[in-house]
Amino acid sequence: MKKVTILSLIMMLLVALPAAYAKKMEKTSKNPFLEPYTNKYEIPPFDKITYDDYLPAIEAGIAEQRQEINAIVRNRAVPDFDNTILALDNSGQTLNKVCYVLFALTESDNTPEFEAIAAKAMPMVSAASDEISMNEALFQRVKQVYDRRAEFNLDVAQTRLLEHYYKDFVRGGALLSAADKDSLKLINQEISNLFLDFSSNVLKETNAIQIVVDSETELSGLPANTIAQAAEEAAKRGMEGKWVFTVHGAVRLPVLTYADNRDLRRKMYEAYTHLAMNDNEYNNFDIINRLIKLRTRKANLLGFDTFADYQIDNVMAKTVENAEKLLYQIWVPAVAKAKEEVADMQAYATSHGDNITIEPWDYYYYAEKVKKEKFNFSEDEVRPYFSLDNVVKGVFLMANKLYGITFTEMKKVPKYNPEVKVYDVKDADGKHLAVFMTDYLPRASKRQGAWMSEFKGEYNYEGVSERPIIFNVASLTAPTKDTPSLLTIDEVKTVFHEFGHALQGMLTTASFRGQAGTNVDRDFVELASQIDEHWAVAPEFLKEYAFHYKTGEPIPDNLIAKIDETGKFNQGFMTVELVGAALLDLEWHKVNYCKGDIDVMKFEQSVARRIGLPREIQFRYRSTYFNHIFGSDGYAAGYYTYLWAEVLEADAFEMFRQHGIFDPATAKLYRQNILEPGGSEDPMILFERFRGQAPTVDALLENRGLK
Repeated sequence: MKKVTILSLIMMLLVALPAAYAKKMEKTSKNPFLEPYTNKYEIPPFDKITYDDYLPAIEAGIAEQRQEINAIVRNRAVPDFDNTILALDNSGQTLNKVCYVLFALTESDNTPEFEAIAAKAMPMVSAASDEISMNEALFQRVKQVYDRRAEFNLDVAQTRLLEHYYKDFVRGGALLSAADKDSLKLINQEISNLFLDFSSNVLKETNAIQIVVDSETELSGLPANTIAQAAEEAAKRGMEGKWVFTVHGAVRLPVLTYADNRDLRRKMYEAYTHLAMNDNEYNNFDIINRLIKLRTRKANLLGFDTFADYQIDNVMAKTVENAEKLLYQIWVPAVAKAKEEVADMQAYATSHGDNITIEPWDYYYYAEKVKKEKFNFSEDEVRPYFSLDNVVKGVFLMANKLYGITFTEMKKVPKYNPEVKVYDVKDADGKHLAVFMTDYLPRASKRQGAWMSEFKGEYNYEGVSERPIIFNVASLTAPTKDTPSLLTIDEVKTVFHEFGHALQGMLTTASFRGQAGTNVDRDFVELASQIDEHWAVAPEFLKEYAFHYKTGEPIPDNLIAKIDETGKFNQGFMTVELVGAALLDLEWHKVNYCKGDIDVMKFEQSVARRIGLPREIQFRYRSTYFNHIFGSDGYAAGYYTYLWAEVLEADAFEMFRQHGIFDPATAKLYRQNILEPGGSEDPMILFERFRGQAPTVDALLENRGLK
């Protein structure tokens, strides 16, 4: 998952610099955010930043940006690209510095102090963004450049940046009446506050849930490292001699997959799938209702029937109908495949004397049994070859073989948490490309999931070059006192996936900040991440990075063959989970909700019935913990983009299959057309320039075994 960038959140401001600003700056001159970062690559000085620095720096950054916007507006020269669009794109750098750090740490190393700061900061940042997007004088300058764009002899990237800002102003309310602008400002501020509340509730509920096991007999079937983690967790919580299981993915999935105790599986499944919908202070029903109504009002104010129409109008798909058409092309064969899988599991259970009907909490367990019987394969056989250290070396090796880049760990540099590792990334010619940070282990202060973002963006225009600082975050299987972090195949793919986003951030050569790295259409951004998952399990590459954590022996051929053979196993379930969540997302946002409250659970049930969701499968994310769509606007009415991008990446990877997965010419073409340009060109043009043709859904269906 790629994070929404600060640049897309904050568009810049008007209003004269307050008279008290100089005095304020004097008082806060030792604030690390308000001084240049003096280390080699301008890494944020986490060791020097205190809680007290954030809000004053945000206030100073907003004031500074107001001065920058004021200078644009008062410029008497005829508006042109440099004095208006480029100046706008480059404004707000101090504010960005603060927000990059604050919002990154709120998600990856959260504390009550950060929550309190973010609760105050979000309305300030939202109001600053609104002040810019509704600044009539600034919009008129942008509009003048836009209306006369044919006269300026702009190149493709300049034209796209101009069009981006013009559209952003229109979508941000620039054409609204004064009264409607005020209404939109209030809506945006309330929405930004609700995002924080929603995510906070999910995190707190996740950390609060514990499933306590008293007897060792109840642990039958569980991997040794999962049992060890549960014992360590119990000790941390003052329950020596017992086992405590949390609902974090690295614990939840082994329990659902391997626990012979059906009641333990049921407890785990129900605890997770009822996150933030219980009768307590973490319930998100009311927040969802308020968000849906506010989004509908916002879309209506801006001239759209629904929020889905508003969101999709600005990306590759263009319409809700196009997005749904793609989803149903995948949904129908996926449901058919899932029903076959359920039948196989039911047959297995019956033939082995288990007098049950397959329920959702049985799916992972019996799928694993069927896989073992069909392929004589258990994931426990391969986990020892996927230590976290080996997998990280694997993604670095992949990048080196494809693009010639290298990663050298830097130990004496600032870090926001001791678990973070920092790397100096250099190109084949030794030139510095980026700083890359990794943060892969779970902790209570980190929300679930995996993502990529940045502490500094890239810029490359008229002789000025700035290289980015990119980071990956995840909550993978934790090490125990006896074993290192040993990953599941799904976790291995997660590391490769997020690293794909990181590569797009690190290798970008876009000229402008607003187009650098992952600043691309939302339904294009997952191409660069999802395609890297193919290398994670490519038979010819596994021997180069998958080594047994004890013996150092490379993964044997028979296990490689089994990984390959089972690659399409259970894809009906996986695809139904994913497409179902995407359809649920669109259903939430494609209807005009204005009056009355929505019963969240009944709404979900009605969607499940309407689309034909198999009884044994749940949406990948239920509404109350669907952070992608209710924790931000980033993937709202846009979760479908994972499937849209998979169509692109599956088709793109066919090029590598045809010429060799490390073919230098194909890798060069891919780097030049997908990883480097960012948002500087139309994504379909870039794709077709790389692939030589328009994408089709065939490769996706083939990869998932759904044809």
